[in-house]
Amino acid sequence: MELAAWCRWGLLLALLPPGAVGTQVCTGTDMKLRLPASPETHLDMLRYLYQGCQVVQGNLELTYLPANASLSFLQDIQEVQGYVLIAHNQVRQVPLQRLRIVRGTQLFEDKYALAVLDNGHLLDSATPVAGAAPGGLRELQLRSLTEILKGGVSIQRNPQLCHQDTISWGDIFHKNNQMALMLIDTNRSRACQPCSPACKASYCWGESSKDCQSLTGTVCASGCARCKGPLPTDCCHEQCAAGCTGPKHSDCLACLHFNHSGICELHCPALVTYNTDTFESMPNPEGRYTFGASCVTACPYNYLSTDVGSCTLVCPLNNQEVTAEDGTQQCEKCSKPCAQVCYGLGMEHLREVRAVTSANIMEFAGCKKIFGSLAFLPESFEGDPASNTAPLQPEQLRVFETLEEITGYLYISAWPDSLPDLSVFQNLRVIRGRVLHDGAYSLTLQGLGISWLGLRSLRELGSGLALIHRNARLCFVHTVPWDQLFRNPHQALLYSANRPEDECVGDGLACYPLCAHGHCWGPGPTQCVNCSQFLRGQECVEECRVLQGLPREYVKDRYCLLCHPECQPQNGSVTCLGSEADECVACAHYKDSPFCVARCPSGVKPDLSFMPIWKFPDEKGTCQPCPINCTHSCVDLDDKGCPAEQRASPVTSIIATVVGGLLFMVMGTVFGILIRRRRQKIRKYTMRRLLQETELVEPLTPSGAMPNQAQMRILKETELRKVKVLGSGAFGTVYKGIWIPDGENVKIPVAIKVLRENTSPKANKEILDEAYVMAGVGSPYVSRLLGICLTSTVQLVTQLMPYGCLLDHVREHRGRLGSQDLLNWCVQIAKGMSYLEDVRLVHRDLAARNVLVKSPNHVKITDFGLARLLDIDETEYHADGGKVPIKWMALESILRRRFTHQSDVWSYGVTVWELMTFGAKPYDGIPAREIPDLLEKGERLPQPPICTIDVYMIMVKCWMIDSECRPRFRELVAEFSRMARDPQRFVVIQNEDLGPASPLDSTFYRSLLEDDDMGDLVDAEEYLVPQQGFFCPDPAPGTGGAAHHRHRSSSTRSGGGELTLGLEPSEEEPPRSPLVPSEGAGSDVFDSDLGMGAAKGLQNLPTHDPSPLQRYSEDPTVPLPPETDGYVAPLTCSPQPEYVNQPEVHPQLPSPLEGPLPPRPAGATLERPKTLSPKTLSPGKNGVVKDVFAFGGAVENPEYLAPRGKGALQPHPPPAFSPAFDNLYYWDQDPSERGSPPSTFEGTPTAENPEYLGLDVPV
Repeated sequence: MELAAWCRWGLLLALLPPGAVGTQVCTGTDMKLRLPASPETHLDMLRYLYQGCQVVQGNLELTYLPANASLSFLQDIQEVQGYVLIAHNQVRQVPLQRLRIVRGTQLFEDKYALAVLDNGHLLDSATPVAGAAPGGLRELQLRSLTEILKGGVSIQRNPQLCHQDTISWGDIFHKNNQMALMLIDTNRSRACQPCSPACKASYCWGESSKDCQSLTGTVCASGCARCKGPLPTDCCHEQCAAGCTGPKHSDCLACLHFNHSGICELHCPALVTYNTDTFESMPNPEGRYTFGASCVTACPYNYLSTDVGSCTLVCPLNNQEVTAEDGTQQCEKCSKPCAQVCYGLGMEHLREVRAVTSANIMEFAGCKKIFGSLAFLPESFEGDPASNTAPLQPEQLRVFETLEEITGYLYISAWPDSLPDLSVFQNLRVIRGRVLHDGAYSLTLQGLGISWLGLRSLRELGSGLALIHRNARLCFVHTVPWDQLFRNPHQALLYSANRPEDECVGDGLACYPLCAHGHCWGPGPTQCVNCSQFLRGQECVEECRVLQGLPREYVKDRYCLLCHPECQPQNGSVTCLGSEADECVACAHYKDSPFCVARCPSGVKPDLSFMPIWKFPDEKGTCQPCPINCTHSCVDLDDKGCPAEQRASPVTSIIATVVGGLLFMVMGTVFGILIRRRRQKIRKYTMRRLLQETELVEPLTPSGAMPNQAQMRILKETELRKVKVLGSGAFGTVYKGIWIPDGENVKIPVAIKVLRENTSPKANKEILDEAYVMAGVGSPYVSRLLGICLTSTVQLVTQLMPYGCLLDHVREHRGRLGSQDLLNWCVQIAKGMSYLEDVRLVHRDLAARNVLVKSPNHVKITDFGLARLLDIDETEYHADGGKVPIKWMALESILRRRFTHQSDVWSYGVTVWELMTFGAKPYDGIPAREIPDLLEKGERLPQPPICTIDVYMIMVKCWMIDSECRPRFRELVAEFSRMARDPQRFVVIQNEDLGPASPLDSTFYRSLLEDDDMGDLVDAEEYLVPQQGFFCPDPAPGTGGAAHHRHRSSSTRSGGGELTLGLEPSEEEPPRSPLVPSEGAGSDVFDSDLGMGAAKGLQNLPTHDPSPLQRYSEDPTVPLPPETDGYVAPLTCSPQPEYVNQPEVHPQLPSPLEGPLPPRPAGATLERPKTLSPKTLSPGKNGVVKDVFAFGGAVENPEYLAPRGKGALQPHPPPAFSPAFDNLYYWDQDPSERGSPPSTFEGTPTAENPEYLGLDVPV
């Protein structure tokens, strides 16, 4: 028996600590500070629980122990899952020298993992012994304790305790222990010795040198959670707890999470793995179940295994408890609603109920298995007047006669005096003890008036101890084979103060003589545990009625079983061989085949048959079949009980023949019709299939969206002429060029974006997508595509802008820009973005570098390389990778790649901040990977010095975390339009009265005028947009100002080599403002050049009056006519309106364009140097060489670059470096992987745009 018990308990052994073999696991207790139920057996209870135990699956509670208690059985404990409580003891030492870790899965008072309280204080009932040394705990002696994962420490009121204040508790607490409280009371009644000199830092558990505290946390090198020494090489593995002996996860003293065969892991191996080859879930032969902090191959006995790989005591919701074929208990998911089960105390709706009462006893009627516990307290039989609960009556207890199993415990401290035993539980077979009373007892019987137990069917106590004490009349306690009921060696029977055994025997209360081995639950033949002879029902008998006596029986496995009633009793021999009717030796009445029956079947219909059986008995009593088997109602029977023969009349035969013939004809007709219809259906189906194969028609699913009727102009390569390189990137190059339409004598300055020949097909698709987006826009504040050239390398043709990008413009002229300029630009950018929102276009890359300056009063949004056009039913776009400008993006775009119009509002706020700081870099000096955390913590860009709180609050609203709380672009248009009417009230700039910058002061502008014989040039808009009078007949002669002469731009070089710009106005029409292109370039980061013809008269512009036609006002407070989509209603035969904020030439002022432009400064005529001085070159991040003294181009933050393959300085810097174009594309690959550029592009600098970071790179 002992060997079997040890084998069953072997399932509960886990591998803790690592490397240990045969580690024993035991259950803890849950009594808190309550007095023991049996003080006499309290120490024995602790000894049975913890003898040889190494891991306590619960709480270690040591309370109310006398001074002479021997606690040597605690010396093997190494780990406690719950808390450690040492309280109200007189014992001087608690030998827990090997305890390493307290996990704190349960906490004392919900706060403490270690509580040492009131040790040495006498109880009220205790009296001190004269001359004896004062009792109480003197030292903790927890010299191996190095880890408390959760919970604090409370050491209070221990007058004899020393060295609780010489312990570095901070070293013991885990770094993530959020409840590391310390209440250390140092009031003591004796003098304590200091720590041994051998203890470093004077930390110790006692006064001897072996009691020095081992520090494994505070002495570690930086980054170590636990270590074995101060060196970086002494760090423990991250899965270690309590220290280690080496750096591997197999060298841990204890595991932080789970122990898998001596190796500390974060998770136990899953029971099921996924086979990527067969796309199937396969059983994992290395899978383990999680049991506490261990990984085990099978759940211990009395635990339930789940399909997710855990060992539990209660099945989860929608699961039911089942027993497998091998006897293991499992939780199985219900295929349909789980069957109703009986819940006991502590479960479901009875969770807070203390005892069985008359109010809830009917919950258990008819139950065979109770999930929970049963407790009978005095209040059960006394009633509760407060709750109007009547006393429980003895006859009501009969509901438990059907009970066979309890998953919790059975606790009885009160019982009716009229019942001498517990026979209402006579069919109870198993008390599993998954939940224990006080965490220790599965069966508790105390203070009862019963004389014997009467639990005759009980065969198992699955866990916990049995406590039977203070039952003054109870006998038969020692006649029960308790060892056969227990399932592990830590179980035992604790008894005391019951009726003495000799008194029971003297009163004749002894086991029935036929009880095997003298084991019984009470007196009489029905209370035997096993019978020495035979068992008839529940009664032990000396012999069965096999040869004599009635009713006759047969024997099977020492059980007396009844023969079938139809068996004929035999004299001197067995009557039957079994309990069935076909196992009789002879029949008492009749025999029908092998069965003995009371009478032969006559008209009886067998199961699942409609044909009755007719039989009659012969002279031997054997049933014979009747010659005539009547299948319907048989009225006439003969003397044997068989149906009499009946002759059929001729009329009946005729009727049957006729009916049969008619039925055959009808069925034949029906079958013929069905066959014909089937052939027709097959023919029809075949024709339909043939028609569908030749002419398929898709079903209509109209979306309701308006058609996109934008025109795409296809240009021939012979119409384009490349003049100079403006910039180059990973995927292509941007040129300043000329467009000469076939059949016309005009030249139009353009920007040409050419894709490299070795570019991937994805880049070709992206540039065509960009062309699609640019061709569909139609706003005065959004750059538009002029055409596309479909050569072997795709080329995009856009308008050339004279002033470059807005970012460089505000940087170069920061001393000359006024508040009106800045606010007007804010209005125009908001109008352009509002238009993009109306056409459902998400820009995704709005920044000052992507806004081009057409004129000082007119800007356009460009760079649609990242833009995405939403479908009719889409509200957001999710990106799948690529480079993105992290510092301009909304938080949801960075974290979830989610782009909407409201994420563009965030970028708009950053763009306004760039303008108000004259081109400062946002979040300067902060790496891009830190931006998400910075934004989530609430940090934002600071208020620019020139901005009032009104302007800054608009920026702050654009940077709200909740995208729905950000303003819409139409609201931003309204706000900035209001501010632009009184600019100096909202933007404060010192010395604002300085004059505006001359166009020729711009570095970018001068770079466009330095070379090339451009010939006569025509502005792109002047060529594409009809001029004044184009749609109207010529006015009558004499109407001045109505006649129209087409203006031609011209550029010539003076004799001195200077480039001069002029305009040829008509004689009838006064000079007007120069026509500046309104449809700008739209490449990825195109900053645009100025067409030579478009540059006419752009310097020394005079002051203009407000113009309702051109939608421009020097004073925004002057009301203008209502605006419709950026236009005003055209007047009859009026010039085609310029839909920009462009000053109108006052007719009374002399035109500055009548004569040649003044000569440029000497510096403006110089060619850009082909090489840079070594003194001005410095290596930037990612290998980019840049001029350290130059202000920089549109993008210049190398710390925001995505990681590159090689970051070395280029050995040969590029021969030229464009200040406005240091990258035209965003790339993801290293240049070395893409190959060198074609020879045509040698000397063009390529630099990755530092403002863009890949979405696929974790931030």
